[in-house]
Amino acid sequence: MGTLKFRMALAATTVAALLGASQRAYAANGAYQVDAADISDVGSCKVESWLSTATNTDFSAVANPSCVVELTRPVELSTQFNQFRSDGAWGTSIAPKFKTNIEPTGIGKLGYSVSGGGAFDALTGDNTAVFATIPATWRLSETMRFNFNGGWLWDRTVDRHYLTYGVGFDWKFTETLQLTLEAFGQAGHADVRSEIQPRFQAGVRYRPNEIFSVDLIYGHNITGENANWITLGTTIRFPTPDEKPARERSGHL
Repeated sequence: MGTLKFRMALAATTVAALLGASQRAYAANGAYQVDAADISDVGSCKVESWLSTATNTDFSAVANPSCVVELTRPVELSTQFNQFRSDGAWGTSIAPKFKTNIEPTGIGKLGYSVSGGGAFDALTGDNTAVFATIPATWRLSETMRFNFNGGWLWDRTVDRHYLTYGVGFDWKFTETLQLTLEAFGQAGHADVRSEIQPRFQAGVRYRPNEIFSVDLIYGHNITGENANWITLGTTIRFPTPDEKPARERSGHL
């Protein structure tokens, strides 16, 4: 338990440094929107962060620390901090989230998890959204997998409910490089048509070791604003001392 507390404190310190450096600082696998069914080992932590800029001048700086803890079963707990500019106005949101695996993934086998959480306005404390998702993963091989997401979103700022969806493909095509393609969105009523139109991202991840990775991602309409986006993201991992490398664990790329 002491080791886990240290890892959580180290993750929180890293987030504070990232937000402090940006002075501008809600997603699944880092800046990617379509989540996989896997979670890491109990006691491991990571800090995902990314900067996104759009052709319409929208901007987002995000830090997302997470740790896996034992709560009768392994549960990944995370909190996403997002400082953003939308239509020229600045805002800050905080989005706590949980995720737990129900059926482990494997080659030729469908695994799935359950996740959920909410989003809050950091300035007013208002609850702006509530969401729940079932992420599923079908693994083709040790280097290829499809991810499928289905869920529900309650946008409390306009009091509307949406069905959410996503399909993603991951391919680790070298020892250090991974390609991700994904389409996602939400279905329901919206005043602006682009809010319910499909959204897309394509990115490449460079992971030279088990601790650090960096992503470069191109996206379109990722917040429902019909703009093009470029995202640069990083992940810093704090694995448990006896945790096997990702390439040796079944269910992980």
